[in-house]
Amino acid sequence: MSVKEILQSLVDDGMVDTDRIGTSNYFWAFPSKALHARKRKLEELESQFAESSQKKEALQKNIEKLKTGREDTAERAALLKELAALRQKKEQLKTEIDKYRECDPDVVEEMRQTNQVAKEAANRWTDNIFSIKSWAKRKFGFEESRIDKGFGIPEDLDYID
Repeated sequence: MSVKEILQSLVDDGMVDTDRIGTSNYFWAFPSKALHARKRKLEELESQFAESSQKKEALQKNIEKLKTGREDTAERAALLKELAALRQKKEQLKTEIDKYRECDPDVVEEMRQTNQVAKEAANRWTDNIFSIKSWAKRKFGFEESRIDKGFGIPEDLDYID
């Protein structure tokens, strides 16, 4: 059994080939196949290395190109400080706007539409409950109070106006 397992692992690793001919399984391995596989892998890795080297050189050139005009000067430092202050002010204004968001007409209208959809859904489910109660009364002859008690339906269940 161990030979079979070893052969299967070699087949899975691609080191041994197999073929079923008739009722027999044939296994074979050529030394040149492993050599060609290593050569192919080496060529692939070399092409990836060359490609990565070209990308690195292009990025280095791009970095050098972008560094020009970004030398640390007093004017640049002042502009960066002003930019940071403006970003902080923007965040403060956003938080202040969020405080008053509930008074925004668009948000209020969106809430109204959401409430309308929720009301319609609640009425639809109430209608479904009434339909099932009616069906159960006709089918099984149960009393309405017994159905309500059995399923935990409140007595004052009604549509939402």
